[in-house]
Amino acid sequence: MPKVRLGAVALDTDAPAVLATFWSELLGGRITFSSDDFISIDAGSIRLNVHRVSGHRAPSWPDGSTPKQMHLDIEVHDLEAAEGHALRLGARRADAQPAPDRWRVLLDPAGHPFCLTTRFPG
Repeated sequence: MPKVRLGAVALDTDAPAVLATFWSELLGGRITFSSDDFISIDAGSIRLNVHRVSGHRAPSWPDGSTPKQMHLDIEVHDLEAAEGHALRLGARRADAQPAPDRWRVLLDPAGHPFCLTTRFPG
């Protein structure tokens, strides 16, 4: 079997610069390539790419007409501090919080849900 590895996670948006700035600052990454329609972020252990998609519609999580297709789980050491930092950078707290003592569900500036958690095994 050939060697295979995950190269990047890509997020769609109608405002690549806004979304890339948010994620690079939240993850402490750096933008390594930027054009009007595509921005790539080196976030250390993973690369995050942001693509312009005309007519992008944010997911309406947890229920709604535009379901999420994936989300990012972000491991943090201090849930309260990480949530505050993400909110200052432009995230919004999701209305639905299934387990706020363990996971915080936030929405990035383009509306993609992501979770902050201290609960990763190992």
